[in-house]
Amino acid sequence: MFTRRENFKQYVTLYPVVSTLLALNIVIYILTNIPILGEPLFRFGIGFNLLISEGEYWRLITPMFLHATIMHLLFNMFSLFLFGPELEQIAGKARFLTIYLLAGLVGNVATYLIHSWDYQSVGASGAIYGMLGAFGALVYYTKNLLPQLKQIIVPIIVIGVIMTFLQSNINATAHIAGLITGFVIGIIYFHPKRIAAWRKRKSKLKSVK
Repeated sequence: MFTRRENFKQYVTLYPVVSTLLALNIVIYILTNIPILGEPLFRFGIGFNLLISEGEYWRLITPMFLHATIMHLLFNMFSLFLFGPELEQIAGKARFLTIYLLAGLVGNVATYLIHSWDYQSVGASGAIYGMLGAFGALVYYTKNLLPQLKQIIVPIIVIGVIMTFLQSNINATAHIAGLITGFVIGIIYFHPKRIAAWRKRKSKLKSVK
């Protein structure tokens, strides 16, 4: 289900929203590492509670597109690359983008409300966990219809939540808030008719292959 066999052109054509998000994050990471330009750009977008309290509300959005290290970027983008396409197909482009952005936004808002004034954070993890939460909602609706989905997603969510609290440099608030937001939106979006249509498309693609 989450094995990617498309070539580059097929991937971009089939999953335009995921492809655009991947490109944005990668390009912005490159820009933030360019001498002279990079540091001011990074500081302009970082989630900094003190500056948010002073009216710089764009910092509730921009941290979703910033990453502290190359490994930070690779981990989040690999998750988006792997899990994003199926969710974009199931939910549709607009709904997928809504899940991703709202989960990231709520994660950053929760970070602002819960953490101290000097707390700073970056990363797309809240949005990534929002995708997992949406898949959790899909598991809830399909129950025994898609056992392979349940077998993959539930352990990933459990491990992700455990790892969130085992590492000190992770914004656990954004992770959990994003996960819950994705689940709630998924419960709203994934009615039986949409799931049936998605399964029909999947079976047609398999028959073509």
